Amino acid sequence: MASSGPGTVLEAQGLSLVYQTSRGPVTALQELDAALAPGEFLSVLGPSGCGKSTLLKLAAGLISPTQGRILLEGQAIDGPSGRVGVVFQQPALLPWSTVLENVLVPIRALGRDLAAGRKRALDLLKLVGLAEFATHYPGELSGGMQQRVAIARGLVHEPRILFLDEPFAALDAMTREHMTGELQRIWLATGCSVAFITHSIPEAVFLSDRIVVMSARPGRVVREVKVDLPRPRTIETMADARFNAQCTELRQLFQDLVIFE
Repeated sequence: MASSGPGTVLEAQGLSLVYQTSRGPVTALQELDAALAPGEFLSVLGPSGCGKSTLLKLAAGLISPTQGRILLEGQAIDGPSGRVGVVFQQPALLPWSTVLENVLVPIRALGRDLAAGRKRALDLLKLVGLAEFATHYPGELSGGMQQRVAIARGLVHEPRILFLDEPFAALDAMTREHMTGELQRIWLATGCSVAFITHSIPEAVFLSDRIVVMSARPGRVVREVKVDLPRPRTIETMADARFNAQCTELRQLFQDLVIFE
């Protein structure tokens, strides 16, 4: 994620995770070192099965490492924390609750002030373009709209870090492209640190300040790539020679490392 040090909000030190299965131990991550800077948009890019989602679960305190540790603002993570928000591939909204009530789930779970939380939730729904849908139910929304609700829910308790685990993977190509631009807009408006898991090289280049490239399992960091494209990035950015050169560089890196074998 970046070089470790006092300017980091999240830091992984010698991180390893071994799953015990019926066929024996499986090493998902091996001695991984990485860090995330305050306000940074970081993408984690790698092939299926390389441990990207496992890394996110460890950082969110949902599972514990076999070896090493993760520090959140200098403190070892030992369980879920109100200082992080998580958006998964599927929105996982409560179908019987309104959009507003779905956004308020972390506020209720953390025992936060409901009146203040409701105002924050309504402000976020406005930010994600869904203010007029606050009283609707998830089944009345498109897939892209549901993911915007999930992003608002991930931000409602004002986390220091927002983790997103391939949140647009289930969307059609046009909606996914639109949501990529929307996520950039939301991030720029909130200033939250973001760790974004993806398989998509163009998506990573469009969104990121920096990209961490992971090897095939057992996952480890094989390269960190800085993205120097000016912001805000637009559709025109995708036609920029620098954008295409960065995408080509990353594709060549995967090919050279034989990372998919």
